[in-house]
Amino acid sequence: MAKKPRKGEDAEVEGEGTEAEGGSGKKKKLILIGAVAGVLLIGGGAGAFFFLSGSDEAADAEAAALAEAEAAVPPTFVAVPQMTVNLAPEPNEERPRFLRFTARLEVSDPMAATEIEPLMPRVEDTFQTYVRELRASDLHGSAGVYRLREELLRRVNIAVHPVKVDAVLFGEVVVQ
Repeated sequence: MAKKPRKGEDAEVEGEGTEAEGGSGKKKKLILIGAVAGVLLIGGGAGAFFFLSGSDEAADAEAAALAEAEAAVPPTFVAVPQMTVNLAPEPNEERPRFLRFTARLEVSDPMAATEIEPLMPRVEDTFQTYVRELRASDLHGSAGVYRLREELLRRVNIAVHPVKVDAVLFGEVVVQ
C-alpha cells in the first residue's frame, strides 16, 4: 500500500528541491562572476603591459637629443677654497679635531659658474656653519663622506638659488 504523504511532508520534499536548485543557481552565479572578474583582470593586465611597454618614437628621439646636448657641453667646475674647520668634540674628548677639505661645485651651464663666483662667500659660510656641528665620528668611512656631500649639495643649492649646482666633488678630505 502506498503511503499518502502528509501535508508537512509535501512541503519538506518541495522545499528540498527548491534549496537544491537555488544552491546550484548561486554556485553558477559565483562561478560566472569569478570568470568575468578573471577575464577583466587578465585583460586589464595585458592592456597595461602593452600600453606601458610600447616605445614612443618621439620620447626616444627627445632622449637621444638630450643625451647629445649633454655630451656636447661638458660640465663646468667652480673651485671652493680649501677649508679647515674645527669639528664638534666627541663626548669625553678634550683634544680638538679638525676637518680640512677642498671641494669643487659641478654645474652644467657655464653661465652658472659666473653667477656662483660672486656668491662664494655665502657658499663658504654655509659650508663652515654646517661642518662645525659635525663630529669626527660623523665622517667615518665612505658613508660619512657621502652624507657630507649630499648635505653640502642641498645647502649650496639654497645659498646660490636660482642657480642649480649638480654636484659637490671633494678633492681632499682629511680629519685630524
